[in-house]
Amino acid sequence: MITYNNKQYNCPLEMTMDLIDGKWKVLIMWQLSEKVGRFNELRRQFPQMTQKMLTQQLRDLENNGLIIRTVYPQVPPKVEYTLTEFGRSLIPLLRQMDDWGSEYAAGQTNQTEK
Repeated sequence: MITYNNKQYNCPLEMTMDLIDGKWKVLIMWQLSEKVGRFNELRRQFPQMTQKMLTQQLRDLENNGLIIRTVYPQVPPKVEYTLTEFGRSLIPLLRQMDDWGSEYAAGQTNQTEK
């Protein structure tokens, strides 16, 4: 049994899935794996995500130690998001998931063509 943030998990995989749960967190992390991100850049990257949802997902990722939010004291305010070391450690797994998704989609396309 694992306890994290006052939640009980049966195994590390269950905890990991909870940390990156949702439609957007993995996609945000994938985007941040390529470069430092700013809020409006992420909004443009995911136009179907509401501003409220993006804000919540970024807060969750920050609270879980997967991204860092850096605020620069200037006008207008500048805020950047980067992956933490723990966040970066997930990228090889996300890359494998991306590869698997490509293979799966190709296999499904081949199945449909038969």
